[in-house]
Amino acid sequence: MEKNENKKKETIKTILTYVFIIIAVIIIRVFFIDPVRVDGESMNTTLSDGEIMLLNKIVYRKNDIQRFDIVVIDEGDKYIIKRVIALPGETIEYKNNVLYINGKEMKDPYPSTETDDFNITDIGHIKVPGDTYFVMGDNRSDSLDSRYPSVGVIKKDQILGRAKFVIWPFNKFGKVE
Repeated sequence: MEKNENKKKETIKTILTYVFIIIAVIIIRVFFIDPVRVDGESMNTTLSDGEIMLLNKIVYRKNDIQRFDIVVIDEGDKYIIKRVIALPGETIEYKNNVLYINGKEMKDPYPSTETDDFNITDIGHIKVPGDTYFVMGDNRSDSLDSRYPSVGVIKKDQILGRAKFVIWPFNKFGKVE
C-alpha cells in the first residue's frame, strides 16, 4: 500500500514540475522574449531571409529607442524587422547616398545597397512626428519602409521590441548590430 502511495506522490510531483515548466515558458514568451523570423531580403546583408532572432520585449520599458536599433514592428497582419533611422522630432534626408539628420551629415554604416535621394517631406511630414520613428531596411534598394506612404512613420506602440540576437541558423548564432 505504501509503495502505491509513494508512486502516486512521485507522479504528482513529476506532473507539477512539467506544469510549472510550461507556465514559465508561456510567461517568458508573453512578457519577455519571443523568437521572430526574418521574412524577406530587406535587411540583407545584416540579416537574411529565414533567420530566427530573439525579440527582447522589455528593453524599451526602461530604455529609449535608439537610432540604428533593429526593431520588430507590428503591422497588424504581419511583423516586419527594420532599423530605426530617425527619432521623433528629427528631420531626415538622404542626398547622394549620405544621411542627414536635422541638416547634419551622419555616418550610416548599415546600408548594403545605395540609398536613393529622399526627404521626409516626400511622405508629407516636415519632421518625424512625436511618438513615431522613421525606419528602413539595410537593403535600401529592396525594402518597403518609412520612405513609402503605405508604411510611413511607425508609431511607438507598433514597436514590439528590439531584435539583436540571431539563434538560427547556428553558423550565424550571436549578436548583430
